[in-house]
Amino acid sequence: MAAPFLLFSCSASKKLKTAQASYNQLNAAYLDNQAKLRACESDVKKADDNGTQNKLAMQAEIDRLHKQVDFLKANSNQTLNELKDLSVISGTQAASIKESIDNINSKDSYIGSLQSAIARKDALNLQLVNNLKGALADVNDQDVNIKVDKGVVYIDISDKMLFKSGSYIVTERAKEVLGKVALVLNAHPEIEFLVEGHTDNVPYANGALLDNWDLSTKRATSVVRILQNNYNIDPKRITAAGRSEYVPLDGNDTAEGRAANRRTRIVILPQLDQFFKLAEKKA
Repeated sequence: MAAPFLLFSCSASKKLKTAQASYNQLNAAYLDNQAKLRACESDVKKADDNGTQNKLAMQAEIDRLHKQVDFLKANSNQTLNELKDLSVISGTQAASIKESIDNINSKDSYIGSLQSAIARKDALNLQLVNNLKGALADVNDQDVNIKVDKGVVYIDISDKMLFKSGSYIVTERAKEVLGKVALVLNAHPEIEFLVEGHTDNVPYANGALLDNWDLSTKRATSVVRILQNNYNIDPKRITAAGRSEYVPLDGNDTAEGRAANRRTRIVILPQLDQFFKLAEKKA
């Protein structure tokens, strides 16, 4: 990033040398004309009264030389001021440019850190997805769907695999699937995740469960208990949530759509602390 500063320094140096040469040239012409002026003035004094015509011609030459001297003097002063200004501007502007370059370098470093953090996160997500798909290779894709959306990993497990109709008790087959997911999650102890329960829009009430909010929340906590108690996932890493019928994947006007909406979703939470730490360093 030092290239702009070097280019400016070279440009300023060339301008300074050019201005200095111009000043020297003007000053030499000024001194030469002053000498001629003095000689003419001396000749005028020596001229007698009969040399009126010569005197007038010499006076005209003197006037011309005065004008030329005044012009050279003005240009010399202007050039001298430019030299002074150029010297001041060069120093001030060089310092300003250096400060700007330092700021740009700092911002480039910050952006580079963010990009590295994003790249690490993307690499981790890719590794997670590959490991999960490998662990669940023998499970029907209609029962478990793994995807990445906007940098977040989602694991959708269908309702028919996890629970019997209207129940929040996890089936034995589902426990095996959750065990395979837990194996991958335990390999990444730094990851936190959210377990969400989702339902269709068919009204539900059964005993202590008042509605789909209750049912979706109860199903989420049932899955969390399996992960914690059966597969030793640290509960500090887990959040349970019920989403009821309000985040559907499909329309609820068909049996297939309602079946797709009844699911439990495991969401791998983004590690935002990395970005907060970078932001704190920047501040």
